[in-house]
Amino acid sequence: MDTKKLRVGIIGAGGIAVNAHLPNYEKCLEKIQLTAIADVAKEKAIAAAEMFHIDSAYDNYEEMLKNEELDAVSICTPNKFHAPAAIAALEAGCHVLCEKPPAITVDEAEAMTAAAEKAGRILTYGFHFRHTQQVAALKRYIDADELGDIYAAQVTAVRRRGIPGWGVFTNKELQGGGPLIDIGVHMLDSALYLMGYPKPETVLAASYQKLGNKKGVGVMGDWDWENFSIEDMARGMILFENGASLTIETAFAANVEKLDVMDVSLMGEKGGADLFPLQIYQEKHGTLVNTTPAYLPKTNEHELEITRFVDACLTGSIPLSTPEQGLYLQQIIHAIYTSAERGEAVKISEL
Repeated sequence: MDTKKLRVGIIGAGGIAVNAHLPNYEKCLEKIQLTAIADVAKEKAIAAAEMFHIDSAYDNYEEMLKNEELDAVSICTPNKFHAPAAIAALEAGCHVLCEKPPAITVDEAEAMTAAAEKAGRILTYGFHFRHTQQVAALKRYIDADELGDIYAAQVTAVRRRGIPGWGVFTNKELQGGGPLIDIGVHMLDSALYLMGYPKPETVLAASYQKLGNKKGVGVMGDWDWENFSIEDMARGMILFENGASLTIETAFAANVEKLDVMDVSLMGEKGGADLFPLQIYQEKHGTLVNTTPAYLPKTNEHELEITRFVDACLTGSIPLSTPEQGLYLQQIIHAIYTSAERGEAVKISEL
């Protein structure tokens, strides 16, 4: 084995590992070696190891971290296990790419951040929408001050009947919540990233369980509606310390026209934009103009995410997503759920 290669381990052998992480690590084999994989269902770990030519399979990630000399780890478990797995990997001297969301609680996200700092290792999160060409292009416009001060944003992650019929997505104990913590975080992170990740101050939110706990049409398969323990919709408004505001609407099931909408709208003093598809709105030379890219390169955001993580591990460069940003995001998620539960606005500093 080339000792200069990054020795990679995988914790969790479910869909996100098999469909996103492992196929794209395989594209980096000149730089990495897929060394080990662990899953509590060992048959899944063995199957993934055979499929992707991984040397070792375990049913316990702690045993994997103890027995294998790993340099980097991908965390692909249900949300409940993100923090303990990430902290264990960091303490074992590994760089960590943890799937979104960072964790279930703010305390867990803080502990992960502290563990990364103490270990002197990279901790980054799987917000793959950041790696899309739309986000990259709009970021260039923002960096060139084409939008000016961005003072308002709208985040949408809404499905008409898109409750996942597989996995543990409807299990609050394992996931920490529903569409907000699953798909909402992607658009929320994209918006915050483009806004410069302002510090959140106050949140007012509401959540609903109106459709998911009833039998109905499932665009993404039949779900276990009798054991549906999450929200099917969450809505909220976030005020930031710099005076900016953001509204968010996220749902697995809602009576709306389109089956699936994932988008971010930004409004600034000099211009505004919608992200998916990318359009920029400005006033120039006495004219209201819309700018639409004629061409954006076709890229695989999961591939870019993995490639950039590998390069960061090998070069020491700063990843696109940082632990501090993940902590801010976790604070907002917690505040939205807390505000919805209390039925009143909450200040993040008081939670």
